[in-house]
Amino acid sequence: MTTNQIISTEQLREAAIEVLRVNDLGTMTTAAPNLYPHMWSWDAAFVAIGLARFDVPRAITEMRTLLDAQWSTGMIPHIVFSDNDTGYFPGFDRWGTAAAAARPAHVKSSGICQPPVHAIALRHILDRARENGGTDQAAAEQFLRDSFDGWLAWHRWLADVRDPDRVGLIEIHHGWESGFDNSPRWDGPYAAIQPGHLEPFTRRDTLHVSDASERPDDAEYAKYLWLVQQMASVGFDDQAVQETVDFRVRDVFFSGIMAASSEVLAELADDIGRPEAAELREISARFRAGVAATVDPATGLARDFDVRAGRWIATDTVSGFAPLVAGGEPALLDAQRETLLGPDWMGFPGLQFALPPSTSPASPAFRARTYWRGPVWPFLNLLLGWACARDGQSELHNTLRVESLRQLSDVKFGEYYEPFTGEPLGSLAQAWTAAAALEWLGDGAPVDGAGPSR
Repeated sequence: MTTNQIISTEQLREAAIEVLRVNDLGTMTTAAPNLYPHMWSWDAAFVAIGLARFDVPRAITEMRTLLDAQWSTGMIPHIVFSDNDTGYFPGFDRWGTAAAAARPAHVKSSGICQPPVHAIALRHILDRARENGGTDQAAAEQFLRDSFDGWLAWHRWLADVRDPDRVGLIEIHHGWESGFDNSPRWDGPYAAIQPGHLEPFTRRDTLHVSDASERPDDAEYAKYLWLVQQMASVGFDDQAVQETVDFRVRDVFFSGIMAASSEVLAELADDIGRPEAAELREISARFRAGVAATVDPATGLARDFDVRAGRWIATDTVSGFAPLVAGGEPALLDAQRETLLGPDWMGFPGLQFALPPSTSPASPAFRARTYWRGPVWPFLNLLLGWACARDGQSELHNTLRVESLRQLSDVKFGEYYEPFTGEPLGSLAQAWTAAAALEWLGDGAPVDGAGPSR
């Protein structure tokens, strides 16, 4: 067991701010100082939420840098490469996006996307700025007006290109697009992939963990690179990728975020008098309904859909709680909250903190130390907490907040945490973990002494 030192909220806050400062390259924040030396799309949104708690202009800069990498199609790429040449793999050259017609020539980026949490971050920035007033408020309101068309184009691209059948579910073409890279969700689709010829590769992610089994093995990684190679072979053209790539899955958690974020963007449209609010609410409603329609009546969990295989993917992973993020019918959400708090999830015996693991410990697929196959991810709990607050679920919100602050009071700011020991795993000094701590600290009454383990 870990024994977290009892620290004050101010000590935790200062430690979290220091992580963001150390990872700050001036116009972008690296996800982590060694393993992840670039900007990741949904990381940047959570980082901006944390930055807004102490530096609104810097939070705006973070979002502006990400939006500057937007492709002409509207897609926001999942990696924006910094000038830090640390040998990160796969780097810009391996991605093959140099010749992609839609990529802005002045920004090096990957050719896939990640979940659209950005409007939620914009809302946080605007709220913090209005609390501060003065120049912060003026800057945030101007940024919203100036950047709105970019965020709108991003949501339209997802709604049109990645939901071609208009079923209210986003289709992804790589497990990396989900953000749940090696989740059991993707075992079936990946099992069907047989990579062709690949150039030799040397990974670096396994050099930054004490146990290589925390990460996907080389056979899995070869499939990841094969998908990148397939997309690069057609210049990352949207239609050609859909026809070519071996991985086509409707991602229910991505879709839940799409529903929630489109509603928030609609509210921001109202704020500045933009007429597209109605369009965005229609998009939100479509994806909210799409997510609800995936729920497995046997488990109460939402499911992904393998387009190539033509079948549902039912797994006991935290993605099954996509309706809680999307919002929707009270009866469905009540049932989901009951399951989340139940004995297979937050109430599972022996958990160090009452927080949902990425895969249920009751599942045969559970691996306590392996990336998205079991560990607890702090940023994800922040997202669930945000959705609880939105829906007036103060008790669950408070539980997630208190338990998260207890977890993060080790001030290691791990990428993810072992559920039973509370040990920080993966890369330490992770930017979006520090940002989650800052947002939790600012999101309610003080919680001094948040640190002792049970």
